[in-house]
Amino acid sequence: MVSSLSGINAVASNFIHCKQLQTGLSKFIVRSTLGVSFDSRDVNHVNPTNAEKPHVPRRMFFGIGAIAAFSSLPVGPTRAEETTDNGWWLTSPLPVPKVTSKIMNEETGTRSFLQKGIYIAKIGPQMCAYRLKQNAFDLLAMKDLIYQGDVWPYIRRYLCLKSTIMYYDFDTVISAATDEQKAPVTDLANRLFNNCETLLEAVNKHDDTMTKTVYADTEVILQEVMAKMA
Repeated sequence: MVSSLSGINAVASNFIHCKQLQTGLSKFIVRSTLGVSFDSRDVNHVNPTNAEKPHVPRRMFFGIGAIAAFSSLPVGPTRAEETTDNGWWLTSPLPVPKVTSKIMNEETGTRSFLQKGIYIAKIGPQMCAYRLKQNAFDLLAMKDLIYQGDVWPYIRRYLCLKSTIMYYDFDTVISAATDEQKAPVTDLANRLFNNCETLLEAVNKHDDTMTKTVYADTEVILQEVMAKMA
């Protein structure tokens, strides 16, 4: 009887000791994947409000908003004027300027050095004359490339770019010139562009001797252009 009572007392003392340890411990908060916190002393108690509202990342809200915004944008033009010149931006490929003066090749009706897709700002006859002078100076500086050797692609691109701009600038200047001035300016432009076509032919053939010979003749005309457009 005494042994049984001592056993009961030992169990009771152990139980009281465990309760004291449990009371002295601090709360241990465990965060679940749903963002719900609970006490280690009361595992079965869960906040129903937090459990019913799972955490949704902020990025998901932004993603859904972006999808909704872009889905509401029109795919094609909504107004007929968007397909025409609106005065602010181009709604089609770069247009090819129309030439009214007689500076094209009489046999082909065009010039072999002309390139498409080049934006040439409309700056008026006076500024076009100034740009002609600057481009003539640039072509004079091309001599370094020609005598450098084995840089044919660069010579060709540079020659075509500058000659194309000068072609349309000459047309603007000639169209705005008086009847007395049109003839000499047209003759100057044709002499220059004839040489440019011959020079381009020599460059395409990689003929070093012919290129240097034609360029020497072109230099004289370029200097005349600079003096005329000063």
